[in-house]
Amino acid sequence: MENKKPIFVINDLKKYFPLKKKSMFSKEQLYVRANDGINLTVYEGETLGIVGESGCGKSTFGRTVLQLYDQTEGNTRYYGQSIDEIAPQYIINILKDLPNAIVRFEKNRQIRRDLRTKIETANGESLVKLQTELKKIDKKIDEYFDNSVKILGGLALSDDLPGVSKVYLDWFVKEQELIKIKNKMNKINVKFEADDKIVDKNSSKFTKYQAKISQLSIKADEKQAEILKIEVVIDQLRSVTCSNPKFEKYEQRKDLGIDLTKLTKEEMRKVRKDMQIIFQDPYSSLNPRFTVGQIISEGLVAHGNYEDGSEKLEKYVIEIMDKCGLSPYMIHRYPHQFSGGQRQRIGIARALALSPKVIVCDEAVSALDVSIQSQVINLLKDLKEQQNLTYLFITHDLSVVKYISDRICVMYLGNIVELATSEEIFENVQHPYTEALLSVIPTTDGANKREMILLEGDIPSPINPPKGCKFHTRCRHCMDICKQDTPELIEIVPGHFVACHLRSK
Repeated sequence: MENKKPIFVINDLKKYFPLKKKSMFSKEQLYVRANDGINLTVYEGETLGIVGESGCGKSTFGRTVLQLYDQTEGNTRYYGQSIDEIAPQYIINILKDLPNAIVRFEKNRQIRRDLRTKIETANGESLVKLQTELKKIDKKIDEYFDNSVKILGGLALSDDLPGVSKVYLDWFVKEQELIKIKNKMNKINVKFEADDKIVDKNSSKFTKYQAKISQLSIKADEKQAEILKIEVVIDQLRSVTCSNPKFEKYEQRKDLGIDLTKLTKEEMRKVRKDMQIIFQDPYSSLNPRFTVGQIISEGLVAHGNYEDGSEKLEKYVIEIMDKCGLSPYMIHRYPHQFSGGQRQRIGIARALALSPKVIVCDEAVSALDVSIQSQVINLLKDLKEQQNLTYLFITHDLSVVKYISDRICVMYLGNIVELATSEEIFENVQHPYTEALLSVIPTTDGANKREMILLEGDIPSPINPPKGCKFHTRCRHCMDICKQDTPELIEIVPGHFVACHLRSK
């Protein structure tokens, strides 16, 4: 996957759900640790299968990546759009604070030097305490680099960093203003297109449309000219700073991805149309009071793509329905008039309507009969090829995920335990948990039939997970180290990652 462009880079994703305290006097707050530190890169155009038993955190992970659930910790960077296209407020806030951040950075560097000197002669409890303080300071220094280098690239080496940050701040503010103007123009254009056939072109209403569009167009041109002037200044600053030997190294660390965890609700709304979800239950996920046409068009109207009730909207909805194997006459029917397979096709059509780049398929076929499953899976594969979609395909059925996935990610109690290509997982399984999951897949091939491995007991509680490897309570290969140390997800062969002490020897 080296040459593929990432669409998500997920670092230390955690999602904890707080539990209600037993009494008002209870001091300890307990959490369900549904996702407990997930690191993963999802590539553009791939289908990533996410498998595991019920309760392992698959669905929570899919919804947290889309920010349908607020992320407790970590960050999720999205590359389907760039920070230039969104101009998010958090970037502006970082640039405003950069002069103060530089002062804090220098202070933290001095504190780090002092701590390292003390650590050389410390021992016992004082050593542990100093090491903990050092980790906190290192985290603050890393955060400064993340904020400055990822935004400014090589310009973070400039002798006049406050001046550079001011230029970039002006640029981002102008970009944000231009985006707002373009959004207003789009809304007016949508209304204009909807009214084009019913409004007299000599009427005052038609004249107002033209005047508003003309005014906004002039403002957009003026703002674009201001942005171009600032870009010239940035190029000049870059040409001066590039003489620094570290310039190229820092420039490569520049990151135009959008940190979804830091977006405002309005900004997230702009990105939301790129990321859709197909729910597990084709019955409860559709509004019974809406017709098929209303279900599919709801998102299109909400995002301002079409005017509600317009001919263009109806034509587009019928096109989407046709892609998903739904006949045009079904547009005015209600969900109760369809079978499970047809309902799921409606759910797929709804997800596709906004032309997304990523779709989370949350157990999208598990509620369907086997014969219908194959139809829906084939439909998803065809749509992926036609529109270069990226799928996060969540399921507990490894036989299904083998057929549709490029890579498979195996989860257990909120963590990834194995990650590899579909072929590699099935031919060279490494984790005992994955091995047990594969062993129960029904097969007619007697020669290559696996010995069934029965896992004793249930998944431990995510409220109080076991120390060390979370799987050790059910693992037939459990060693003493498994009960004490948490295994890291390591790459044992190119592209094949495993979190198991058996493989880290």
